[in-house]
Amino acid sequence: MKSRQRHGRANSLWTFVLGGTLAVILLTMLLRWGGPQREGAGDRLILYCAAGLRAPVEQVAERYQQEFGITIDMQYGGSNTLLNQLEIDKFSRADLYLSADELYTELASEMGLAAEVLPIAYQRPVIAVQQGNPKNISSFEDLLSDEVVLALPDPDHAAAGRVARERLSAAVDGEDDLWERLEQHVVRNQRGVFKPTVNDVAADIKLGSVDAGIVWDSTVAMPSFRDDLEAVFLPEMAAPPSLVGVSVLHSSRRPTAALHFARYLSASDRGLPSFEEFGLAPIEGDAWADRPEINFFCGAVSRRAMDPIIAEFEQREGCVVNTIYDGCGILTSRMQTIEGQSQAQGFPDVYLACDLYYLENVKDWFQEAANVSDAEIVIAVPKGCTKVTSLSDLVKPGIRVAVGEPDLCTIGALTRRLMAKEGLYDALKEKQQQEGEVVVEKSSSALLVPDVVTGHVDAAVAYITDVMANRDDVDVVRIESSLNLAVQPLSIARTSRHKHLIRRLFRHIAHSPEAFEDVGFQFLLDELPAVEATESSLP
Repeated sequence: MKSRQRHGRANSLWTFVLGGTLAVILLTMLLRWGGPQREGAGDRLILYCAAGLRAPVEQVAERYQQEFGITIDMQYGGSNTLLNQLEIDKFSRADLYLSADELYTELASEMGLAAEVLPIAYQRPVIAVQQGNPKNISSFEDLLSDEVVLALPDPDHAAAGRVARERLSAAVDGEDDLWERLEQHVVRNQRGVFKPTVNDVAADIKLGSVDAGIVWDSTVAMPSFRDDLEAVFLPEMAAPPSLVGVSVLHSSRRPTAALHFARYLSASDRGLPSFEEFGLAPIEGDAWADRPEINFFCGAVSRRAMDPIIAEFEQREGCVVNTIYDGCGILTSRMQTIEGQSQAQGFPDVYLACDLYYLENVKDWFQEAANVSDAEIVIAVPKGCTKVTSLSDLVKPGIRVAVGEPDLCTIGALTRRLMAKEGLYDALKEKQQQEGEVVVEKSSSALLVPDVVTGHVDAAVAYITDVMANRDDVDVVRIESSLNLAVQPLSIARTSRHKHLIRRLFRHIAHSPEAFEDVGFQFLLDELPAVEATESSLP
């Protein structure tokens, strides 16, 4: 009887274990294959797309689906109309927003709707007419003729309308600006109509419903219009072109997948040729990579701040950041040995120096530098020790000292400069040669404070950030000098093929001041560096 009871309990236990195992397997399968967060084959991304860009975007999206099995569901409309929809629908599951002008991507960011913005191509507003220009329209005044019926993109809905209004309003002709005169011709004289998108304007011209209208130069080049329309360029609308860009939205449940498609759309060897084919002037885009890799040389002083930032960036972008931390003397020497600044041979795509001193040595290889942070230079001493209270105490007999090696790391070079200004550097070097004295030089700032903690030295000249990590064991002696700061600049290599990816890393760093401040830095990156003109294919 008892044995049957034990057997029953064993059966119940095995049933419980087996049932639990099956539940775990089922849950894993649901998360892997059916969960809403999954990013992989069979996923769908929702793109809100400016109607005038439909042709190139559909072409790229079709190739993307064939290559990766991800469907791009697109909703079309005027750039402003789509932005208003995104603002109103707080529960939108949209992943991406592609606008015809940078004003709308900037607004999307300011409104808290957009996270990353990837630039794509340029376009300009023009006057579209039927092939052969039957009404002989060649000037702004020709548009106001009673013989000309116009179609205009509504500036409250379409980007082309807003841009045209902005430029024509700036081109004042007497008492009335040119946009007002155009609007009067359409509204008061009833010689035209407003349309929600440039495609609607172009379709009316093609059908002969109107004689002319404002569209993008790229609209005229689209397959559905290129055989029927031609463009007339007016000096009154000449200005820097509008920048088409795609935003990854905060509402996206699949931001990494959305970024993957956005990178594909804006890649120089994937999406950009399609935009060029359809009449837009593409930017100088990044080279395509399914999982891009960038080489990052980072001065050792910034490691504790940068480690969590890089980890977050890699996860969101779906990229790999090959980070090498070391003394900047070592890092810049390594750069000099890499022929042709080749990333394939390990040259950095991006460099965060410990101080401006070392970026200056390699500045011809880099661009778009920005100061990220600064770190105070201090003297670290054992907790409670009062042997050292100033720089001059470091040269006293019997005081064991650790400093950076000037030719290998920034802290060494800055310590040499600091002590030379105070007239103490020669005395420190002489002390180093004396028997029984301890003056050790370290190849990296990270190696200085540990010598204080272990009692190997009585003092070390170090960054406050390295001392903060050991505050339970080390006291700080402040140095009164104008040279007691190291400024950390970040810069992009001219030879990098992933400059836009790195610019997004810049932005990720700019939004992470606490990562630096928590470990003792003062954060400086309040604005991003301007993109160099040579990096743009501005038409």
